[in-house]
Amino acid sequence: MPYTHHLRVYPSAEPLDRTDQLAWKLAELATDPVEVTPEVVDMVINRVIDNAAVAAASLVRGPAVAARGQALAHPYTPGATVFGCGLDTRTSPEWAAWANGVAVRELDFHDTFLAAEYSHPGDNIPPILAVAQHVGSDGAAVVRAIATGYEIQVDLVRAISLHRHKIDHVAHLGPSAAAGIGTLLGLGTETVFQAIGQALHTTTATRQSRKGQISTWKAHAPAFAGKVAVEAVDRAMRGQTSPEPIYEGEDGVVAWLLDGPDAAYDVVLPAPGEPKTAILDTYTKEHSAEYQSQALIDLARALHDEHPWLADPDNVTSVVIHTSHHTHYVIGSGANDPQKYDPTASRETLDHSIPYIFAVALQDGGWHHVDSYTPERAGRPDTVALWAKVTTAEDPEWTRRYHSTDPAEKAFGGRVEIELADGGRLVREIAVADAHPLGARPFGREQYVKKFRTLAAGVLEDAEIERFLDLAQRLPSLTPAEVRELTIVGRPGLLDSVPTPTGLFELGRPDAAMPAEFEGEGFTMHEAPDAAAQPGGPGGTTSSGDPAPSGTATTGGEVR
Repeated sequence: MPYTHHLRVYPSAEPLDRTDQLAWKLAELATDPVEVTPEVVDMVINRVIDNAAVAAASLVRGPAVAARGQALAHPYTPGATVFGCGLDTRTSPEWAAWANGVAVRELDFHDTFLAAEYSHPGDNIPPILAVAQHVGSDGAAVVRAIATGYEIQVDLVRAISLHRHKIDHVAHLGPSAAAGIGTLLGLGTETVFQAIGQALHTTTATRQSRKGQISTWKAHAPAFAGKVAVEAVDRAMRGQTSPEPIYEGEDGVVAWLLDGPDAAYDVVLPAPGEPKTAILDTYTKEHSAEYQSQALIDLARALHDEHPWLADPDNVTSVVIHTSHHTHYVIGSGANDPQKYDPTASRETLDHSIPYIFAVALQDGGWHHVDSYTPERAGRPDTVALWAKVTTAEDPEWTRRYHSTDPAEKAFGGRVEIELADGGRLVREIAVADAHPLGARPFGREQYVKKFRTLAAGVLEDAEIERFLDLAQRLPSLTPAEVRELTIVGRPGLLDSVPTPTGLFELGRPDAAMPAEFEGEGFTMHEAPDAAAQPGGPGGTTSSGDPAPSGTATTGGEVR
């Protein structure tokens, strides 16, 4: 039977034994050597494929290019692979976790779990896999670690709302990724406990990263949590301690960042010896957009097929989407973000705007991870006109179903009411996305593989697609050498086809170009050792060659 841990604040005058702290309970869960069930193994493989699929589609997008450049500035042996680069290219594992985490998250196209909080638990995979490659773990260890990461993040998401206090959801990811790495390495409970404490302490950022004009940091936020988790485990292994009790303390997370000193939460965890199966309750995306839009895209697609004339804004007076509190206030008109109706908004903003998403899906009869977000598509006059007519409204029944603990009742859809210009009215509703386990076309291995092939086409060579799929589908039996090759290598010339911005890590390197914005600002690049000027000394000059387009702004992930 699952174990329920009661979480509350303990004043300093009321000491809380370490073994009664939530972070300790999570560490015990991570160090429980329970076997992984076949169903969980199968789903772990699916999500490894899913992550690689969306990463492949992101390889030449601005955030992924920048993060990869940062990682490649930190070569390391043995190290870990970086998505897109050759098998022999290795970086320090925390930087590989960073680069690969950004590539996975950039398109908002991988898995999700929604309850008291939001989450994308596939974000646990990049840091776990990076450490596995660095230390030489086998595939079975990787599977166990990923099962732990998913279990802990999902358990925290079920119990503790962060967004209600404007804390970003990656505060649940830092601890889960650290715990997963602890499982991977077979660390003791004390070490994992300390790593969880540091990972939580350093990932409690605000939700401004998902508000208003949403920036490219949205893709970097979970990658940062994964990088921090790697560093937290390293530090804990060196015998260093972290703030405690991190959740329950008088000045801890619950008391000051969440519900306050009188708060109480019940966190349900697997009992010792009980399998970690939370990954089976998570769901991936068929469409590249915020999860709460998935079902509504499917509904818009169906309406387009049934009533193609709805694409003309002159035929529509208004569209009201009655949905849950979360959908209304996060991606709907309830957010009161004018940027959600702005055709010049960033791609990150548009994929969190259900008015935009529904309007485009209704007109196009589908959704594309690139074409649906281009400035030309967003700025089309008939789209802007229809988009302005789409609003959301909170419906208590959809909110109740959103939070239901009954999987058969839990829903992330809504009811759409369309008032027509001729006085007619259309009403349709949908509970879950077509790809959901209870949807019209649930995703299984065949669909995950198809998603990978589709997104990797033109990005990876055919032989590379087959090589990766073969390894991924044999994950539980992979040797350490094979785990080190569990990555995707871009087709020849792919990464060179896009400009790579330079930054701080390139300053001082003899082969680097001076970032354009620093020229004449008192910065001096070091010349090669045999240059006339002394490196960094008087008379030093910038290196030769055209400056890289450093610091270029990004809109919708495209370098401009």
